[in-house]
Amino acid sequence: MLATIIYTSLTGNTEEIAEIITDEFEANDIDVDMINIEEVEGDEFEDSDICIVCSYTYDDGVVPEEIYDFYEELPNMNLEGKIYGVAGSGDTFYEDFCSAVDDFEAAFEKTGATKGSKSVKIELAPEADDINALENFVKEIIEKIN
Repeated sequence: MLATIIYTSLTGNTEEIAEIITDEFEANDIDVDMINIEEVEGDEFEDSDICIVCSYTYDDGVVPEEIYDFYEELPNMNLEGKIYGVAGSGDTFYEDFCSAVDDFEAAFEKTGATKGSKSVKIELAPEADDINALENFVKEIIEKIN
């Protein structure tokens, strides 16, 4: 069983989210590849059973520039038979809080993959309640596989 987590992080908040998800999968004996978008070649989800994207939302609801190309390519991927999930960080100062999470979820819906859990949106850095939400996120995804 392999989970691949592709993430982008500007301040470190989203990287921390990806690390929490990684730790939780590993605690459940699932192998994880956690890959910064800077290192993505495009076929990272091909051998994965679980496909996760973690992205922050930039400014007023924008998918970050460094992950935008991947976001554009995602709907064209055939991920049938795989489970997906999306998590990310944002700032409620902006009207479109964590809208990149919604954008990635919509892109995944076009891939044929099965949604594993409700997406997780986190205000800035993860706190105790957010960590619990991420643990439940992973638990629900694992339940979809079993």
